[in-house]
Amino acid sequence: MPTVFVRLTGCPLRCSYCDTDYAFQGGELFSVAAIVGQVKSYPTRHVTVTGGEPLAQKTCHELLSALCDAGFDVSLETSGALDIEGVDSRVSRIVDLKTPASGEVDRNYWRNLALLTPRDEVKFVIADQADYNWAKAILETHSLHRLCPVLFSPVWGQIEPADLAEWILRDGLPVRLQVQLHKLLWKEAQGR
Repeated sequence: MPTVFVRLTGCPLRCSYCDTDYAFQGGELFSVAAIVGQVKSYPTRHVTVTGGEPLAQKTCHELLSALCDAGFDVSLETSGALDIEGVDSRVSRIVDLKTPASGEVDRNYWRNLALLTPRDEVKFVIADQADYNWAKAILETHSLHRLCPVLFSPVWGQIEPADLAEWILRDGLPVRLQVQLHKLLWKEAQGR
């Protein structure tokens, strides 16, 4: 789906496989109104607010609501380490539960699972067989597929998407395989 990405600077996590470490610092300062205005210049109604960790920005909630008020279909990609409770109910929340290979598994904010709705998603970024087994256990223990769609995404360059697909099919998991489409389409994006 054509989507405008709004990438916010800053993240309290340091995942081993992070491909957006350029978003840890720097960037440009914009008002919420300026961001909404810039998003309006694109010919799509879909917007994803991401990071870094967008919820680490104090005006993220205001931005999400302003985008919804402007008529956009808004999603939030969050690390799963921060509380999602205050997010505007019109926003689809994609909660990235950190797997062991990320090095940040202890940062998962497990209370977020009780807040998930059918319009949200849970994502697991899978680096190896151990991550897959861990994610499968979490999926089953919490019946995540009954709460919302669940995505399994291979770490670019560490695990072949076909291998992850085979494991999912072998085990009959009720999950979607998600690949980083921009890396397949645009070779210059492969490092990010």
